[in-house]
Amino acid sequence: MNAEFASSSAPIKLYRHPLSGHCHRVEMMLSILDLPYELVDLDLLQGAHKAPAFLDLNPFGQVPVLDDNGTIVSDSNAILVYLVEAYGKETGWLPRAPGVAAAVQRWLSLTVSHLATGPARARWRTLTGASDTPETETARAISHAFLEQMEGLISGQHYLAGEAPTIADVSAYAYIAHAPEGGVSLAAYPKVRAWIDRVEALQGFVPMQASPLPELA
Repeated sequence: MNAEFASSSAPIKLYRHPLSGHCHRVEMMLSILDLPYELVDLDLLQGAHKAPAFLDLNPFGQVPVLDDNGTIVSDSNAILVYLVEAYGKETGWLPRAPGVAAAVQRWLSLTVSHLATGPARARWRTLTGASDTPETETARAISHAFLEQMEGLISGQHYLAGEAPTIADVSAYAYIAHAPEGGVSLAAYPKVRAWIDRVEALQGFVPMQASPLPELA
């Protein structure tokens, strides 16, 4: 157990859906930092995230939400920052050097723009039965444009922000690694696939549950 986590503290609660990449990035950070945590699964299809008790935790009705013994944090990237600031300041997961810090922030921004509208959206629409629609094809096209850019951006380095892993890698991993579940093949992106392998080799890595649908690419 992480020495910074008080022995008298209860496990951190993570409210999540097991197929959400946003939730997976938080679970992976909890595991990497060796923090005790409890998973609280919400049935989004039954509207559990819109129930009054959950809206008290996050008025936006979105997962994930972290409950660290009464400290409530929502938004997956914000939770990553919180966990490192609270329990891993000296670990290097949230760099302070200006250039690397800027690179991390750039990738965090990409996860809520290009990654969200590309691989994440294509996967979600496929999982919800909207695979053969113009909107899904648009998301797949955005995905490939993003992956082509990523292939060049990480050329010559091991991780997204340089030679050491950061929260940027944790944030980006799930929706890229699981992009084939949305009909987005990674075959043309060897550097991206090598990066995925490096992330999966990190100490504390935990896999995300695979889609119940057959892989499409």
